[in-house]
Amino acid sequence: MTSPIVALWCWYHGGPFKGYQTQPGLPTVQDAVIAALQAAGLTRKPLPAGRTDAGVHARMQVLSLRLPEPIDLEQLPGRINAHLPQSVRITLARPAARGFHPQYSSTGKEYRYQLLTRELGAWAPYGWRIDVDPARLRPLLESVVGTRDFGAFHDRTSNRMPRTVERVELLEPGAGRLEVRMSGPGFARYMVRLLVGSAVAVARGELSESDFRAGLDTAKKISEVRAPAAGLTLWEVRYAAGADPFSATERTEAPGVPPEPPFHWLDPPAT
Repeated sequence: MTSPIVALWCWYHGGPFKGYQTQPGLPTVQDAVIAALQAAGLTRKPLPAGRTDAGVHARMQVLSLRLPEPIDLEQLPGRINAHLPQSVRITLARPAARGFHPQYSSTGKEYRYQLLTRELGAWAPYGWRIDVDPARLRPLLESVVGTRDFGAFHDRTSNRMPRTVERVELLEPGAGRLEVRMSGPGFARYMVRLLVGSAVAVARGELSESDFRAGLDTAKKISEVRAPAAGLTLWEVRYAAGADPFSATERTEAPGVPPEPPFHWLDPPAT
């Protein structure tokens, strides 16, 4: 009989880690989760919805795990969290449909990037402090929407292929803070950070708009401007109706995920 699959909602503060994926001799989210699962008596390795790079945070990383035996899913997060560092948590465990894969079953992801236009102490570990005019930046970011070869805006380790950015918004959720929201079916390595960094550079007069447009239109390589990792959060992983292990209410309320600014209450108090 095939073991049941459970979907785990995992969030983490990326600052202490060298990314999600295991790297020999370096602290990673994957190694922390695997060690916690083993300590909880679960020896199967989880599959992720994707990798995040060193310093990148996740509000919603989805993991799948095959269970060796029937387990109370309401108790499972606490069982795993007892062995995790405070910067990583499993907040929900839900049964997944047969054949569910957190990456290949996904229909899209949303990333959010924080730009700080003034000193904001609580947000400092989670944003890029830079002066930029939102009226100049907004149309540059919105021009990214569409399907094209984004080869000028991602690392060479990712395959060159057409990719789609479905939506980009630039919001001003608070004084001194801009939030870029970018969503699509899938993103190449560094793609969000390079798109944001390049658009900021154009808005500040540090990169020509013609080069930026050429990068979008012809995939011509441009001077790389990669926004810092600390400003980026994997916000949500989406699934089609009927395949989504999490309810609409759970997605909206994100029970157990720290409030904004993300995860700041885990930082040691100032001295």
